[in-house]
Amino acid sequence: MSQPNDQRLFAVILGTNEIASAIGIQLVRAGYCVVLSHDPDPPVIRRKMAFHDALYTDTARLEEFVAERVDDSIQVYQTLGGPPRILVTWLGLLDLLPVRHIDLLIDARLQKRRITPDLRRLARLTIGLGPGFASTSNCDVAVETRPGKIGPLADTRWTDAADGVASSLGEVGAERFVYSQFSGRWHTPIEIGARVYRDLVLGHLSGVPVLAPRDGILRGIVRDGSEVPAGVKLLEIDPRGRDAQWTGTDKRGRAIANATIAAVRLHAARRTTQRNPA
Repeated sequence: MSQPNDQRLFAVILGTNEIASAIGIQLVRAGYCVVLSHDPDPPVIRRKMAFHDALYTDTARLEEFVAERVDDSIQVYQTLGGPPRILVTWLGLLDLLPVRHIDLLIDARLQKRRITPDLRRLARLTIGLGPGFASTSNCDVAVETRPGKIGPLADTRWTDAADGVASSLGEVGAERFVYSQFSGRWHTPIEIGARVYRDLVLGHLSGVPVLAPRDGILRGIVRDGSEVPAGVKLLEIDPRGRDAQWTGTDKRGRAIANATIAAVRLHAARRTTQRNPA
């Protein structure tokens, strides 16, 4: 028998990128109904490693999970009476707050250039990922996402600020990305997973050709027809040859998802201890 709509655990994740999607998978396994709320900045490039494209194709598969697009808050509320599932929506947080009290709110947008909002009191538990979060200022739990430091912060420090240094993949850093030099409309005929070569034209930004920076496998690329701001990633090349990955969750995404779930479980254990002191 399905649970009443006011009993199913309800999680909202801000973001439809690969990190948000990896967390969504873990939360569904933990019994949550999960809604991924799209934010256009920054655009999602690793789309085969995320549920993002469900926004355009109604459903998207990642590993053994299928996410469905929902277009209004009534649809969201109706799913809370069913089994755990993943939903993707254009609806923003202000649209989702009236659906029902949110049990878990996670900001997984990993915004490096914008001021992060104060999430506290918007849900029973709020978690901020990446730059711009501290448990005393804008969330209940801040989670560090930098390689080698992934995990919830046990004190009141801010998470590390963005330093502009790209993490390495196959010993290649920022050289595997192409960034937008100006704002404009992006067009590309190239599919993720294609083998590409240095200087191959991979798309056009407002008519200006954009070239592959190196040989490799196209790991991510902004969806064709998107409007993009200046200074964001347009595409990524995986230089690792046979070890290249462009589908499924990756090691970093799983590590951040596991750290987030650990923070949720720790908070739940603390609440139980406070309610039932020895």
